[in-house]
Amino acid sequence: MRLIVQKYGGTSVGDTERIRNVAERLIETQREGCHVVAIISAMAGVTDNLIKLAHEVSPHPTERELDILLATGEHAATALTAMAVNARGGKAISLTGAEAGILTNRTHAKARIANISPRQIHELLADDYIVIVAGFQGQSAEGETTTLGRGGSDLTAIALAGALNADACQIFTDVDGVFTCDPRVVADAKKLDEIAYDELLEMAGAGSKIMQSRAVEFAKKFGVQFEVRSSFKADTGTIAKEEATNMEDIVIRGVSIDRNQAKVTITGVRDQPGIAGRIFSAISEANIVVDMIVQNASIDGATDISFTIHEDELEQAKNLLAPVVHEIGATRLMATRGVAKLSVVGIGMRSHSGVAARLFDCLGEGAINIQLISTSEIKIAVVIDGADVERAAQLTHEEFGLATLMPAVGSMQPLG
Repeated sequence: MRLIVQKYGGTSVGDTERIRNVAERLIETQREGCHVVAIISAMAGVTDNLIKLAHEVSPHPTERELDILLATGEHAATALTAMAVNARGGKAISLTGAEAGILTNRTHAKARIANISPRQIHELLADDYIVIVAGFQGQSAEGETTTLGRGGSDLTAIALAGALNADACQIFTDVDGVFTCDPRVVADAKKLDEIAYDELLEMAGAGSKIMQSRAVEFAKKFGVQFEVRSSFKADTGTIAKEEATNMEDIVIRGVSIDRNQAKVTITGVRDQPGIAGRIFSAISEANIVVDMIVQNASIDGATDISFTIHEDELEQAKNLLAPVVHEIGATRLMATRGVAKLSVVGIGMRSHSGVAARLFDCLGEGAINIQLISTSEIKIAVVIDGADVERAAQLTHEEFGLATLMPAVGSMQPLG
């Protein structure tokens, strides 16, 4: 029998009616002759409510206790889904992440998967159970509950699909697939039939909320092909795979925006070996992820360093960096909210020139100021004022013709 892993996000199980619909889909998939493993997220809004409750009883709850608390959201949704399957004549059982054999390191709130031992899942599938696993969580070697970070249920699904050698992995969500841009921002955004892992990884890192970036990294590393599709429609979605069709002929495959950015600038940094390391070590030890980094040219032995982080971590970063700025003799620490990141992504950039010029000209004509620029082999990202980001996305989407996505003609440059 084929083995299918299906993941359902918070909106897909957002109320009891939707949970019943998921249960019916799971039963139908099994009736089609498949073993079924379902990964379930907490019901929409539950995780945020639990975080709110935690901060009502404690201004600084420990990450250990938060992990135990937040894991209950997935426990509840998983148990309810199993109940719904059983009430409809199916045969289901719910498992926590630990019971599913997901072993993590001991880093609370952002744990990384160390190993998966799916023995119990195999035994239950052999007994014709629909196995329903709580996403977003695992257990450390010390026996403590850990969580995998926001969007961690995606990672649970991809990792289990790889460990189980599943024949298919389907990520069910509240959108129809991966689009050229957020349809709520760009009305004529187009759904992509296929996307390369590298492109989706860059889009996830650039702010697209379709998939957790760590989940895409895992899929790429272990070759887990998966489909992103809607929970509410029968239509096919977007297949994520190693190489998409016309991969290099299509220059830009998507535009992503991230409104949750904050910018930190340290001025008057001495241009000496080891200084930058001291700055970034201070925040890396707190597991604060730095995105874009820009260092100005040195003038009179001093330079300015700017970087972006998630806005929720700005206050913590300021507190950690304040003593470091004093120790290294820098001039000033500036923290800026209200900025956003816009990124254009496409593997075709490897073999086509002029993308940066078109992007910068497009934004310039729209009177949109660029504060920071960062590039990779297949992505160009800019930081702009948050108030401009939606208009910037619309202008960029139009500039690159993404509403009528077609392979580029006449712009291929020779390689080598």
